[in-house]
Amino acid sequence: MKLVYRVTTRDGKIMKGVIEAKGINEAAAYLRTKNLLPISITLKENTGIANFFNFLNKSNEADLVFFTRQIASMLTSGLTLVQSLSILKDQVQNPFMAETVSNILSDIEEGKTFSFAITKYPNIFTSIYVSLIQAAETSGLLDKVLFRLAENLEKQQKLKSTIKGALLYPAIVITGMIIVMVIMMIFVIPQLSVLYDNLNIPLPLPTKIVVGISKFTIVFWPLVFALIVLFIFLYKRWYATESGKLIVDDLTLKTPVFGKIIRQSILTEFTRTLGLLIGSGTLIVESLKETSSSAGNILYRSAIEGVSRRVEKGVGIADAMSVSPLFPPIVVQMVKIGEQTGKVDESLTKLSEYFEREVDQSVKTLTTAMEPFIMVILGIGVAFLIISIITPIYNLTTAIK
Repeated sequence: MKLVYRVTTRDGKIMKGVIEAKGINEAAAYLRTKNLLPISITLKENTGIANFFNFLNKSNEADLVFFTRQIASMLTSGLTLVQSLSILKDQVQNPFMAETVSNILSDIEEGKTFSFAITKYPNIFTSIYVSLIQAAETSGLLDKVLFRLAENLEKQQKLKSTIKGALLYPAIVITGMIIVMVIMMIFVIPQLSVLYDNLNIPLPLPTKIVVGISKFTIVFWPLVFALIVLFIFLYKRWYATESGKLIVDDLTLKTPVFGKIIRQSILTEFTRTLGLLIGSGTLIVESLKETSSSAGNILYRSAIEGVSRRVEKGVGIADAMSVSPLFPPIVVQMVKIGEQTGKVDESLTKLSEYFEREVDQSVKTLTTAMEPFIMVILGIGVAFLIISIITPIYNLTTAIK
């Protein structure tokens, strides 16, 4: 890791510089061999273009899955955590992740715990990840918890990929339609409009509409662009407020078709994560609190927090969930069975698998139904443009005959 140091020389002068070392202790020892007295040694912050463009300096979900899976495999094979991290830092392809692994290794070599070392990187390791590692260190089952955590992360990644894949096709088609419309309105329609004016052709209503939109786009496009940017800015500020989140998240859940998929996705993540936390030995109340903090929808976050408060007062998990309509009856019943058998984590895992299958089926149905719908909309739009362009010319040729 790169460290920034301030030292004093024998003459009492203060010097600054940057040194490459495994940790602060190693850097201090090296500086003392050079007859320099360290005043302060800190981790070098990122500067330059990588700091300006934050996305150039981060890891992705695949890196985290690879990190978790590899550490679990090496621990199971009998290697120590230090040995595992030493091997892994040379295997990681992402430079930022490799540096992160190196820094974690340095902290552990200095006597710090694994869970403490990863808390420095909240953008990579979530609070749930840290909680699971803390529970694993306490129980001495770090390799098993890491294996379950890797499987959980892989399933999360698969779920997101499924949903993104379903939305990719309509997104490409809609983007293409918008690009074609803009090109037509800015370059093609104005030329035809001049031709119609020169020929003094009476324009039908569809053509007047298209020409009017074209003229408006050419003259007022800076205003339209500014209004779009302003709308996005105001929307983000409004959505940052609690009232804005409540309204948007509520409408999102009530959206036809998409709302059902979003609810199923949230329940998949909720049941899987809660089952993983409880199975690792984390207290139920703490597990609920951790799960609520990671919920993307504020309505579900509030509902999970409500369940946590009721459980803390001595109410069963299933009974606490039954108060909120956001938890369907199947969740309540399965959790109640888990409480009666003492296997709540297994019941939650089965629920997550059930909801995951439901999401897959809903996405497949949506994709199948969306393709002909998009083609119909695209056909209507193209037909309207063709009629608008061709009709005046056709009327002219008819009149000449």
